[in-house]
Amino acid sequence: MKRSKNLIEQLKSLPYFSKKTIRELGKQLGLKDASVDTYVSRFLERKEIIKLKKGLYVAADFYDNNKGDISYTFYLANILRTPSYISSWTALQYYDLTTESRHFIISITPKVTRTYKTKVGIFSFRSAKKELFSDFSLVKGKFDSPAGRFDFFIASPAKALFDLLYFETHQFRGVQFKDIKEIIEEMRIDIEGMAKKDQDAFYVMIKKYFNHE
Repeated sequence: MKRSKNLIEQLKSLPYFSKKTIRELGKQLGLKDASVDTYVSRFLERKEIIKLKKGLYVAADFYDNNKGDISYTFYLANILRTPSYISSWTALQYYDLTTESRHFIISITPKVTRTYKTKVGIFSFRSAKKELFSDFSLVKGKFDSPAGRFDFFIASPAKALFDLLYFETHQFRGVQFKDIKEIIEEMRIDIEGMAKKDQDAFYVMIKKYFNHE
């Protein structure tokens, strides 16, 4: 029991951990892999750890202490599917460019489309061509930062809007350049609240896509 308690206490300090990490910590405590696997099953049953996907977990205590920090949720999204970045409705809401609320986190990835329904939230990953996996940056977390404590990759405002339209219109199927403004208005996106440089960047992306599709 003492080694089990020591193991869970070490896991509580980690923002996330894999089965490999648990086994490595177990070895330091003199535990065999089979024993560690048994402990993991017990931790899950007792709801001391939360499964994010196969072989990836977070301690319930760590999550409870950080769930109010949106940067932590975004950080976990980046970890769940790598590489990926936050985009579409989620990023636009982060930038205060829409009042539309989605109860799941939307990310873009060059990997296959996938959705993870977990106890910490629903994470939707949409597959984009490699040439469209661009225009995102790393937000560095700081202890007292309004952006949060955790690092995460997120689309620029322009790319977040591009990604939203790209998927909502099924890759701009049947859409002409002159339709873009009306579509944005129908979706209630506050493009006027976007910085001029971001608006310009958005229309450059649109024109480039329409000219090369």
